Amino acid sequence: MTKEELKLESKNITIGFDAAKLDALEFVLRKQRSSVQRRMEEVLQQLYESEVPEAVREYVDSKSAPAARPRRATKASVTKQKEGDEHGTA
Repeated sequence: MTKEELKLESKNITIGFDAAKLDALEFVLRKQRSSVQRRMEEVLQQLYESEVPEAVREYVDSKSAPAARPRRATKASVTKQKEGDEHGTA
């Protein structure tokens, strides 16, 4: 597995829950413009942040952070640079 694949890898979690309770929860959360999926992701993130030591979280984040791409010059900066060249300044 490549480093890029590791960055994007995720795992699914399957848990059992009473069907009638899940239906009721989904109904209530829809009214709040949320979902069981969204709320579970939030709670799982909170659990991760409260249980995994900060140094470990920083290490994991550094492994999954996208590589910085070089920024392209904006049109205004290119224009200013050209004007400076014309006047003998940079």
